[in-house]
Amino acid sequence: MDNLRWIFGYLKNYKYKYIFALLLVLFTCAINMVNPFISGKIVDKVLGENETNLLLPLITVMISIVVFKGIIAYIYQMILEKISQDILFKIRKDLYDKLMELDINFYSKVKTGDLMARMTGDTDAIRHFVAWVVYNIISSITTFCFAIISMMYVNATLTIFMLLISPLIGLLTYKMSKEISPTFHNIREAYSKLNSIVQENISGNRVVRAFGREKFEIDKFNVENKNYKERNLDTIKVTRKYIPKLEFLSNSLSVVMILVGGILVATNKITFGELIIFNSLLWALNNPMRMCGYLINDTQRFIASSEKIIELLKTESSIKNNEETINLNKFKGNIRFENVSLDIDGRRVINNVSFEANAGQTIGLVGHTGSGKSLIINLLSRFYDATEGEIYIDGINIKDIDLDTLRGNIATAMQDIFLFSDTVKDNIAFSNPKASFSEIKKISKKAQAHNFIKNLEDGYETIIGERGVGLSGGQRQRVSLARAMMKDASIFVLDDVTSAVDMETEKKIQYELKNMEEKKTTFIIAHRISSLKQADLILVLDNGEIVERGTHDELIREHGYYSNIFYTQYGNLNLKVEGV
Repeated sequence: MDNLRWIFGYLKNYKYKYIFALLLVLFTCAINMVNPFISGKIVDKVLGENETNLLLPLITVMISIVVFKGIIAYIYQMILEKISQDILFKIRKDLYDKLMELDINFYSKVKTGDLMARMTGDTDAIRHFVAWVVYNIISSITTFCFAIISMMYVNATLTIFMLLISPLIGLLTYKMSKEISPTFHNIREAYSKLNSIVQENISGNRVVRAFGREKFEIDKFNVENKNYKERNLDTIKVTRKYIPKLEFLSNSLSVVMILVGGILVATNKITFGELIIFNSLLWALNNPMRMCGYLINDTQRFIASSEKIIELLKTESSIKNNEETINLNKFKGNIRFENVSLDIDGRRVINNVSFEANAGQTIGLVGHTGSGKSLIINLLSRFYDATEGEIYIDGINIKDIDLDTLRGNIATAMQDIFLFSDTVKDNIAFSNPKASFSEIKKISKKAQAHNFIKNLEDGYETIIGERGVGLSGGQRQRVSLARAMMKDASIFVLDDVTSAVDMETEKKIQYELKNMEEKKTTFIIAHRISSLKQADLILVLDNGEIVERGTHDELIREHGYYSNIFYTQYGNLNLKVEGV
């Protein structure tokens, strides 16, 4: 019932149109009862009593009813299809809005393939239910009831004999629905896993080829493909068990009608024309009974799909705005971490981190892989909320700042570079869609991206592949940097974005960043000492803790982790390295 209440919530804006369409369905079911009676009248009056003058009018009425019924059916099917497509559009929009709202924790636990299955197959199962299943259920029930009433009107005895089969059909239908329900849930899960395998292999096809693991991945796909096939066969096994029985019982109505009806005609209890009426109405009993199995299948598919969609729509982000939030046009950029700790899946990954950054200062973050550098930035942007401690920007707790305002004031060039399958120009302007081409070009020059962009086949209009396929690592980093620089933000984050560029290009980028028109509070995460030397404060992290802090010169004199990195990269602590 929750599934029906949920879908009716989407239908409420179309309730009058939907009710009108269903009334047309009822009307069609009613006029379907007319032609069988006309057929009986033709047999009794025209053929039996030789009233040939009635033939043409009766046939004209029959043809008119068929044409009229076809027009009505076209109207209500178009209405239902239009409503179902509108609802499909709205559900997909709500799902996409929800996906944009959910936080990193959600995406770290749910596979992309599963989400794609919900956005495609599951939503289409709901559209099919709204457009086809509902009206066929109503049509089947109404047609069956009208047929019984019509038959009882003609002859109660023959009707009762034919209805003796109905309880058996009802029992089989109930048992089938109980058995088939779990199979559709299993199909849904298998489809999700299959989708995930395909998505991962398409995204990671370069890695698969680089390591020569095509056969392994094909075998892995075959396992899930076979599992999906087996789950579908489970459904077929259930339908194979019940559908033939239902078909046999529904078709046995013809046998009952011929045997009992023949006796009644022979004993003059009914006329031959009345038997023809029964024969013409036979489909009205037969079809609904035959449709039971198929309608149950589609209803169970709707239930399984809607449960997955409802589950996603009810998922709440752990990162939310407070009831009362502060909206600031622009930050000054003063940042303070006070005893900040973060636990992820029960494991402490950031432990008691405290530091301050004044507006316009540059903060360097360095440490081995997994030491927590990127998590510091994720906490600042509220991709995670601190388990303990507080973070302040311009003296305001970031939990009291509107999320859009907070993230709108932070420009990030991420370590995991994602470029859209779009033009180079639009990728750079992603953070500022209103930017003019001259502005894009200017920023590209500052990010040292202009020279390679202009040499591309279509320059700034070159469409790059998904995730930046077609560009080198260094080129992707410079496009990502240009995208971040396009954003008019007070806080600037560079998460290891120059690791794939040469030292000369990195030096030029550092010069442009240092001489930006508006001084920004900048965080630089890097492994190269050359990227950090000019920072006002360098934080050295190890296992989520700050183990060293200070300027470049101070940390060199401490002979700790930082100085060891410097010695490893430049060979001699006293060596004068240009630009370092």
